[in-house]
Amino acid sequence: MENRSYPQAIESIATPEPFVRQSFDDAREAVATLRTLYTRNTRFLRDSFAALAAGGDSNRRYRAFYPEISVTTNSFTQVDSRQAYGHMPTPGHFSTTITQPDLFETYLIEQLGLIIRNHGVPVVISESETSIPLHFAFLEGTHVDGAAAKHIKRPIRDLFDVPDLDGTDDQIANGTYEAPVGRPRPLAQFTAQRVDYSLHRLSHYTATSQVTFRTSYCSPTTNSTSTSSVLTPEN
Repeated sequence: MENRSYPQAIESIATPEPFVRQSFDDAREAVATLRTLYTRNTRFLRDSFAALAAGGDSNRRYRAFYPEISVTTNSFTQVDSRQAYGHMPTPGHFSTTITQPDLFETYLIEQLGLIIRNHGVPVVISESETSIPLHFAFLEGTHVDGAAAKHIKRPIRDLFDVPDLDGTDDQIANGTYEAPVGRPRPLAQFTAQRVDYSLHRLSHYTATSQVTFRTSYCSPTTNSTSTSSVLTPEN
């Protein structure tokens, strides 16, 4: 009888090919790269799960990472004081993870365009250190047949990253977050995993598609985008 309670430790981790960080002076190009990277990494997780469900190798762990936007400024640049967003209040290195850039494309282009214009510095797109939970990699409305679990010989948590409530807090938005020494300051009020968590709650409790809600009820230039990663550093 196969021992499912105490399987051998997994020593191999499969990931997509490393992504080379890129700098952009054009917001549209930056967001297009965000979309490409996010699509590639979430597809990797979906394809890996499908392969396992079909009887693939369950002795490897599968992991992919959220895209990240980062900006570094070296001056107290004077900006248009009529706007409370689209700029950094102090010099420093700022970053945030991003999810579903397709959903927030218009918003992201506007925000990044303002940052580039206001500070005269490029934005950098790279892979973050935050892994994408398998549950958040599936396309909205995806149905996973429960029979697939019969072909997976280990707990899902052994094979994929799953949602972590410790990483979905509101410390940044609440103004209580303090970046560790040497780490970037927040570029946004909510991290990618926090946004994903909210988007899934939105669909669950309203029975409304994320895309429909975003198009119908949220303006990309106002704070009504409460489920979005608002690109405004802490004050």
